[in-house]
Amino acid sequence: MDSNELCQRIGYNFNNPEYLYQALTHRSYSHSHNERLEFLGDSILNCAVAGLVFRTFSNLPEGHLTRLRANLVNQEALFKLAKTLDLGNYIKLGEGERKSGGCNRPSILADALEAILGAVYLDGGFVRAEEIIITLFTPLLPRFYEQNSGKDPKTILQEYLQSHKIMLPQYSVVVTTGEAHQKTFCVECVITKLRICAIGEGSSRRSAEQEAAKKAYEQINQK
Repeated sequence: MDSNELCQRIGYNFNNPEYLYQALTHRSYSHSHNERLEFLGDSILNCAVAGLVFRTFSNLPEGHLTRLRANLVNQEALFKLAKTLDLGNYIKLGEGERKSGGCNRPSILADALEAILGAVYLDGGFVRAEEIIITLFTPLLPRFYEQNSGKDPKTILQEYLQSHKIMLPQYSVVVTTGEAHQKTFCVECVITKLRICAIGEGSSRRSAEQEAAKKAYEQINQK
């Protein structure tokens, strides 16, 4: 497939396309493969994600930050992210590896994603690599934070706002629909200072508020 499409997905055009070519080359395809770039990209990824979670979650202690970073950069997380980029369609594999389904193997996809980040670093410097990592990983933060903290979205949002000295959000029911025994609530979450308004729906007011809080937090991390 045309690698220009991949460049559009990651948000970076290479000055030297050879870096990208090597990043997408598995060792089964050529002696000039992506393992050295993977080594480089792994270090850059860890540094950038550490900075991202440090800045985003100013109230979290070191142990929580370490666990959150580890879960964001492990093979499973990188594999899922690589799948959203359709990375398997671009990796160059030897015939045997290709026939055995290598383009969908988690380790190969995760390694290739790290190699691409290493390639971006060589081609455009750390700042550009960090910008791409922030763009790719910021939307994942709410889900991973919730999973690793055991806290619900309203609590997560509240703690974030308190740590940044921002007034707590206002929740209000916009509309309810359905019969009395099967209602659907539509709740609005407004954070005035950040100019955020998020809508959540649920079978109860509480579940609708949780959904609205989750969406509001996602909006914060996209700013």
